[in-house]
Amino acid sequence: MAVRVLGISGSPRRHGNTETLLDAFLEGARQAGADTEKVILRSLRYSPCKGCNLCHTSGECVVRDDIEPLYEKILAVDCLAVASPIYSMGITAELKGLIDRAQFLWARKFILKILYFPHTHIRRHKGVFISTAGLGWDHVFDAAFPAITAFFNTIGFEYYDNIIANDMDRYGGIQGHPTALREAYGKGEEVVREIERLGKAE
Repeated sequence: MAVRVLGISGSPRRHGNTETLLDAFLEGARQAGADTEKVILRSLRYSPCKGCNLCHTSGECVVRDDIEPLYEKILAVDCLAVASPIYSMGITAELKGLIDRAQFLWARKFILKILYFPHTHIRRHKGVFISTAGLGWDHVFDAAFPAITAFFNTIGFEYYDNIIANDMDRYGGIQGHPTALREAYGKGEEVVREIERLGKAE
């Protein structure tokens, strides 16, 4: 069975710097033999977490919208790439809304204790964060990493790597960056081969 890779674009802008970088990653994964799919969050109808805490007793989210089938996809793939440009020094509202809706899984793991991901599962499920930023500041991505870390931990994925490119204003966009697209493509190939290797070793 082919490695399954899902890319989620959290940018409100279609075909911008971050989605283009995500596309390069997915193309690399596809060329390595993976089945790939891309979801555009802005095209979905969903609400952020309401903070009702009902999932703390039921393990289920009471909100019924487009996030439900997306989480089914997320939990069924081998590699998840979440992409967001840096807005106001953090991830976009679109991606943060998706992450916050994972509270029902957090409740299953840490409150109800009915969900457990063994170490072998986590090693074989890779999470990748893809991001771009206009600023050239070295620490422009730092505020985004904790939310991404918490998300991958909640859904049972190893935080495998970041594909990040800053200084977009100076480069005139991702196409002007000397290495980012090539590196994203290579990372897509790499992660698929690593998942395949781990599968054969078990």
